[in-house]
Amino acid sequence: MSKLINKILFAGLLLALSCLSPTGDQNEVDFNTDNIVQQADQYLQQEPVPLTDFRAVRSAGGPHDFYSEGDYWWPDPENPDGPYIRRDGQTNPDNFTAHRIAMRNLSRWVATLVAAYKITGDEKYANHALKHLKAWFTDPATLMNPSLLYAQAIKGRVTGRGIGIIDTIHLIEVAKSIQVLQDLGYLKREDFNGLQTWFKQFVSWLTTHPFGIDERDHGNNHSTWWAAQVAAFADLTQEEDLLELTRQQFKKLLAEQMDGRGAFPDELSRTKPYNYTLFNLEGYAVLARIASTEEDNLWKYETPKGSLYEAFQFMFPYIKDKSEWIKAPDVQYFDQLPIQSGGLLFAALAYEEEAWLEVWEQLNPKVKANEIDRTYPIRQPILWVD
Repeated sequence: MSKLINKILFAGLLLALSCLSPTGDQNEVDFNTDNIVQQADQYLQQEPVPLTDFRAVRSAGGPHDFYSEGDYWWPDPENPDGPYIRRDGQTNPDNFTAHRIAMRNLSRWVATLVAAYKITGDEKYANHALKHLKAWFTDPATLMNPSLLYAQAIKGRVTGRGIGIIDTIHLIEVAKSIQVLQDLGYLKREDFNGLQTWFKQFVSWLTTHPFGIDERDHGNNHSTWWAAQVAAFADLTQEEDLLELTRQQFKKLLAEQMDGRGAFPDELSRTKPYNYTLFNLEGYAVLARIASTEEDNLWKYETPKGSLYEAFQFMFPYIKDKSEWIKAPDVQYFDQLPIQSGGLLFAALAYEEEAWLEVWEQLNPKVKANEIDRTYPIRQPILWVD
């Protein structure tokens, strides 16, 4: 398929999107469909890798429980056998990461396969995506429990924490992939109901368990991404009351987090201010993309300090030219940012900013480090074009 045909095809798709979007975005986006299909062809050889394939020996949970360890927690040099101590922004390379990597791979494989199905209509891609989905969410032998009781544990301190909910941002595009399969008429009722049931149980846990409440009220990017996850999963499970909850959370958080410049002071105060500002913006963009309606368009919502537009406007010059960044370089991975993430694309379409779209098209979508890969969960923007 030539680049010209790609442009014609997706101009049509985006025209359909402009009729549905509360912002009426009408910019064209050129997705490289050949690359997507080629990558999906490789993933057809990949068997499912559920978290039950990896036993976390330090976990207080069982084989079906997701487990991870706090990123910035290290052995205490003065007490090597005692509780870990915190080093902000410095990831401990000895952490257990197998479940995180497995979940990211699930998201990557499923999103790519479903994108290829959307492009080609060939059910071999959808069939293989469903195989992965069943292994993670409906097969009793391998499924993940719909909770996060043991995420971001800290040796000698806690067996799990509410902020571990940040780990499941990679299920956002999984939920979107399931919706696309359903919208395209692929999923049988039994398969869709089984997947929907898992996400209904998970979003219920996120909104009622003390860990979920802690994450909702955490205050910085954790609260933003909690809302983005709840919106994504409630959109799949068709729970309008929870979607309305995320709209209110968006308004509350933006008013609290953003200053008069459009900056996020809590993120700027970190040892990785560039990364965390972009990460928080990504969460807001995903949330606005999912939860906005014609009657309640979050992209246009105005706080006393401005709208989300001001936040993107503040950061855009430093996405375009990072050398102008106002803070010291991040302590890690500063050279690997920015990437071609979904957030800037969504904002460019919502605000009809051609300059933002041009910069997005020039950015590299490839991710070199696991640290960056785990903070950007939208890998196939074509899934988000209706």
